Amino acid sequence: MRLIFCCSALLLLILIPRACHGGNILVLPVEGSHWINMDILLQALHSRGHNITILRSSKSWYIKENSPYYNVITVPAERSLDQKMITDMITTIIEYERGSLPLMTFLHMTVGMFGSFAEAHRAVAKFATAILDDNELMRHLMDSKFDLLLTDPCWGGGVVLAKYLKLPLVYNVRWLIAGEAHLAIAPSPISYIPITGSGNTDKMSFFQRVKNMVLHLITQTQNHIIIKEVYQKLCDKYLGPDNDYNQLQLDADIWLMRVDFVFDYPRPTMPNVVYMGGFQCKPAKPLPQHLEDFVQSSGEHGVIIMSLGTYVNKLPADLTNEIAAFFAKLPQKVIWKYAGDRPATLGNNTLMVDWMPQNDLLGHPKIKLFVAHGGTNGVQEAIYHGVPVVGIPVFFDQYDNLLRLKDRGGAEILTLATLDKDDNFLKALQEVLNEPSYRMNMQRLSRLHRDQPITPMERALFWIEFVMRHKGAAHLKAESIRMPWYSYYSVDVALFLGGAMLLILLTVFIFIRCLFTAMCKRKVKHD
Repeated sequence: MRLIFCCSALLLLILIPRACHGGNILVLPVEGSHWINMDILLQALHSRGHNITILRSSKSWYIKENSPYYNVITVPAERSLDQKMITDMITTIIEYERGSLPLMTFLHMTVGMFGSFAEAHRAVAKFATAILDDNELMRHLMDSKFDLLLTDPCWGGGVVLAKYLKLPLVYNVRWLIAGEAHLAIAPSPISYIPITGSGNTDKMSFFQRVKNMVLHLITQTQNHIIIKEVYQKLCDKYLGPDNDYNQLQLDADIWLMRVDFVFDYPRPTMPNVVYMGGFQCKPAKPLPQHLEDFVQSSGEHGVIIMSLGTYVNKLPADLTNEIAAFFAKLPQKVIWKYAGDRPATLGNNTLMVDWMPQNDLLGHPKIKLFVAHGGTNGVQEAIYHGVPVVGIPVFFDQYDNLLRLKDRGGAEILTLATLDKDDNFLKALQEVLNEPSYRMNMQRLSRLHRDQPITPMERALFWIEFVMRHKGAAHLKAESIRMPWYSYYSVDVALFLGGAMLLILLTVFIFIRCLFTAMCKRKVKHD
């Protein structure tokens, strides 16, 4: 009898329709810190039963070739965005920032480095070409019946591949080619939306708004040049000249935006933009025993952790020695993620490691301060755990990310040029450690960030699965993505109405003039 009951129950479970089924997802990721957050999203998708296939370059240095939760297709590539290209670019930036005036640094980052950025995009296009030219690979991808393509549009190859394979497109996004993604998809008044690199908040003086507009024009020009010279050529070759890359880029179904409005400033948005800022954050797990012992040895003084992110593993030797010497003067213990040579001035209170469980450390009650470069992942983790920050930005968006924390009272910022001058680093550390308001403000941001009906990860997973269930999300796309700029800004309407008004005024003027002339003639004739 029991056997019959068990068989009946098993049959019933088999016959009950499932609310959802595992999808088949193709992923074209980006290396470095962008891969770290993509990897977390892929693990969550795998846990829900989805099959994941990743396209990676043979020159990849972060994406593992073997994984228990995704399949890998390694594409032989003579050229792609590799570790050496990124490392050389960052070394150049660090050297320039340390020896230049602020204006020269600004010009170097916005204009001088453009050639290097363009070269990096050409390398990405070469990798996309290697994929699209491989007939056997493309036949395999088409036969695999993927439900969608998930990509980070910081680099543009995924857009072309999705269109070629006729797949719905989902972005894991913060940056779009040369600028912040909101600027492309949503109305973005430059009067109160700071452009990345401007160093502005959303409260700008007149001259700050001038700087904001100049930088916006520069980044839009850069974006136009890179698209025209790199990605539009890719479009023309594989999709045909009738396909405009700009429109394909905007035509993504869902934009999973790696920010939220606890971190970013309020701004207009669109229905298919989904905010998942902090999706990678989670409650802290127990530390490895050697780290737990080191942290507990700090006593009442607590611990400082320092990391300059995925790309910056080394600094100039003189700067490293200065930082180590400043740490040695503090009563706190320090855990410093650093892959370079051991500084000669390293104190007994400082532990240098090649890797550390950053999220778990930030969630430990003994952590008093986070010395960070200002990458989005680290900033979001600091907010989630309520840990104040001393920021040392290196490149791209990092200063602006840290500025958002400073503007809310949770951080202090130093530059590479001033870090080792006048004990600035030591003063900043002591200020944030000893002034309670920094921790109070970060804990307030943490409470705001956590007070949501569902977690950012759950929100991201829902919308990815929504696209798979409905074969896209066309009903959420505004008509603006298909409008030329002169229609979007109603320039044609303004010209038409202005012309109509001028025509009316001209007609009235001619009528009055004719009437006046006729009356004058009649008067002369009467006289």
